[in-house]
Amino acid sequence: MLKNKRIVITGLGVVSPIGCGNDTFWSAASRGVNGVLPLEVFDASHHRTKTGGEVRDFNAEEYLSKEEIAIMGRSSQFAVSAAKMALKDASLDLQNEDRKRVALSMGTTMGEPQILEDGVTIKYKTGDISQIPSSLPRKYPCSTIPANIARSLGIQGAHTMIPTACAAGNYAIGYGYDLIQLGKADIVFAGGSDPFSGIAFTGFNRLLATTEDIVRPFDSNRSGMAVSEGAGVIILETLEHALSRNAPIYAELMGYGLGCDAFKMTIPDPSGSGGIMALNRCLHNSGIHPQEIDYICAHGTGTGENDKTETFVVKQVLGQKAYSTPVSSLKSMLGHTMGAASAIEAAACAMMIKNQTALPTINYETPDPNCDLDYVPNKARAMKIDTIVSNAYAFAGNTSSIALRRFQG
Repeated sequence: MLKNKRIVITGLGVVSPIGCGNDTFWSAASRGVNGVLPLEVFDASHHRTKTGGEVRDFNAEEYLSKEEIAIMGRSSQFAVSAAKMALKDASLDLQNEDRKRVALSMGTTMGEPQILEDGVTIKYKTGDISQIPSSLPRKYPCSTIPANIARSLGIQGAHTMIPTACAAGNYAIGYGYDLIQLGKADIVFAGGSDPFSGIAFTGFNRLLATTEDIVRPFDSNRSGMAVSEGAGVIILETLEHALSRNAPIYAELMGYGLGCDAFKMTIPDPSGSGGIMALNRCLHNSGIHPQEIDYICAHGTGTGENDKTETFVVKQVLGQKAYSTPVSSLKSMLGHTMGAASAIEAAACAMMIKNQTALPTINYETPDPNCDLDYVPNKARAMKIDTIVSNAYAFAGNTSSIALRRFQG
């Protein structure tokens, strides 16, 4: 991989079920707050399970005009708000930048599914497709998410949407890294966004993949994942550009790795081939030795196969070092925010480096012989964190890992 520029993270924006805004999110996450609760945004009364991760404190009018709200779906509202948070956090004034050198790289699983669901509901209730407002379909394509960020912030560089499901945030961050390395951008807003989806909730229910109460990653009694929603955006820029404007620097993005196990649509290859491929490529591309890893942010969905396979992946790549490397799952608190998951996790990893604290896996009670690592159970841990790897896996075998390091001039 071409690698001749140092790329740093200078701004973060988070919309999540445990809080909107960086300070609110960090406070809740470091206290181990559970955001998986009985659903209010969706009528789950006829479903097997009835809990999920819902963003409850989001007020679009804090970030968007009424005109913007009227033309955006919930995913776009999340994404634009997170981008504005990151912009403010980075102390970045786009008026002083060549906006053609500012790019957007976003990921998603469902795009704007609530728009589709609204249209189907109107057709079902009225029997007349002509009753669907003409403005509704215009909000639906997932490409509207980066387009809305670009329009709201006046960004004129390339904007891209990468719909690689639950690994999409990492894919988008990796693509943003490449844009800067290839000289196609100086600054990239990278991340992911997904709103709560009745389609996804119903689908995962039918797959018997959802928990009836809380998410218990790596626990022997884990009972499934929880469908959730949110957005995360990080700002990437060259080190030279960041230093030239005295920007705050959270961490250095060292590189990424991608893979695909080509095994089955909904479960990972038990041999861990995809995860091993992605993690090994990430370490190789980043110039990081397994012994240097201080902490791993797990995909950690709380499903039987994922947690067992991811544990195996970590042990295969790190060897004996795996047993002394803390690994935790933020999905124990957030649920599975789909395409936003690894973007929120990337922002959280930058916060962990800044605060020298590993966030916990909550709801952990009963060890599983197949999951025998240090999962930072139930309480955040103050510790030395220089190097972090964050994993994200998705349906169809898509796998990804990114590596962050504490910035050293």
